[in-house]
Amino acid sequence: MRLGVLDIGSNTVHLLVVDAYPGARPLPAFSHKVELSLAAHLEPDKTLSREGEERLTCVVSEAMRIAEDKGVEEFIAFATSAVRDASNSDRVLARVQEQTGARIRVLSGENEARLTFLAARRWYGWSSGRQLVIDIGGGSLEMAAGQDEEADAVTSLPLGAGRLTRDWLPDDPPSPDEVRAVRRHVRAEIARHAGGLLRGGTVDHVVGTSKTFRQLARIAGAAPSNEGFYVKRFLKHTDVVMWAERLAAMDGAERARLPGVSEGRALQLLAGAIVADGVMDLMGVAQLEICPWALREGVILKRLDVLAEPAP
Repeated sequence: MRLGVLDIGSNTVHLLVVDAYPGARPLPAFSHKVELSLAAHLEPDKTLSREGEERLTCVVSEAMRIAEDKGVEEFIAFATSAVRDASNSDRVLARVQEQTGARIRVLSGENEARLTFLAARRWYGWSSGRQLVIDIGGGSLEMAAGQDEEADAVTSLPLGAGRLTRDWLPDDPPSPDEVRAVRRHVRAEIARHAGGLLRGGTVDHVVGTSKTFRQLARIAGAAPSNEGFYVKRFLKHTDVVMWAERLAAMDGAERARLPGVSEGRALQLLAGAIVADGVMDLMGVAQLEICPWALREGVILKRLDVLAEPAP
């Protein structure tokens, strides 16, 4: 079956077309990304602006057309933090569906964490033991831990790299006071939830997903993405500490010149590094491994699980 999965995030809208069958790994066939920055279209009252809705409608319509051209048999669309935060999300998504035909499901933060955990578990298998999976998105931070395919502890916090940059780091480069303030805020939020994630026992394997972790690993010396999925990539906490300090002294243009850092995400990389530092420090993580699979793959795998269930 050829599946089309549309991921509407705070920064990017990503269409992934895969050939997927129960019992087999999903094989990517086509990828299409648009830097929509949907979170930037949230008004002070948390409504998604008319301009944001119009841009979202255009992007979804284009994704539907591409999916049809690529022979997609089933189209799955979901939205995360930016749409989840919008007070008028139900009305907006109803209008988008009316104009494009796409039914967009809004994932809760906890569900997002569980699906990402499932993807990491399937990628690494049972031999990885008890896993802790950390995902730094544009609008939120998701963490999940567990021994099985279903995480036994999950949390979602409003500590996304884009959100923190907009709310706490308005200057480019930020002032030392701004950096200290966001660092205090991030660590206080994480500290409230760290114990619950570690209560289930010793973690054997820590996994990082998301663009933020991939970029941090790349500037710390990990292999570039063009070397493929199967090259192991790791990120040490000591490197995160060092790069958080360096990034704080750079402006966006300087960060964009670093290897693997896109211009669209350069401004928020510092906030992402501050979150990564806080999580790894407070959770006692010396090193994590970068997982190629994340939320999109989790959605695909969950759908395949349903298809594999015997008919009643």
